Amino acid sequence: MTTNADEPRTTPRRRSPAGAAVLRQDVTEAIRAAVFEELAAVGYARMSIEGIARRAGVGKTAVYRRWRSKLHLVLDIVSALAVQGLPAPDTGSLEGDLRLLYEVTSRALRHPVASQVIPDLQAEAARNPEIAEALQKALREGQDGVATGIVTAAVQRGELRQDIDRDLALDLISGPLYWRSVVIRGPKPPKGYLDALTRATAGALKAL
Repeated sequence: MTTNADEPRTTPRRRSPAGAAVLRQDVTEAIRAAVFEELAAVGYARMSIEGIARRAGVGKTAVYRRWRSKLHLVLDIVSALAVQGLPAPDTGSLEGDLRLLYEVTSRALRHPVASQVIPDLQAEAARNPEIAEALQKALREGQDGVATGIVTAAVQRGELRQDIDRDLALDLISGPLYWRSVVIRGPKPPKGYLDALTRATAGALKAL
């Protein structure tokens, strides 16, 4: 009979099964959630496996079964963001797609966890090339995948030129809101800001 490898801390320890250990998905997800909470609370430098395990309600061994260090744990979590990405807007118009993207992105970047974790990881990325690579992949590929879809759909509808500069277009779409929310960490956009940003971005894209 196969037993679960991850046992609550209050459960008496059992002998490990002879075959490969079974890693419970609910425990894995609890650890992932705890990583974001711990990063937001204490930052990467002060984050520890002990603190993560305590927040997740598991023992340290449950964390080490999945990741061999906090660096590899954070790299895995951040890299997963690139795969998840943002929902692709499909409103039928360039301005509609941009407006929906900005609404979703603005809310995501204002989330308390994201507003603490992203700047902290950016600072750590300046000292750690592995974190820099993973963070760039998560932020750029996740956002650019959606932005590329918006540009492609607009080209197919005839709203944008076939030979549009794709790289510049992606910078125009992704740059302003990221700058405001993450770099200068401004307050919640004032009323009408996202509408104005949508019109300005659409106009700039059509001028390329």
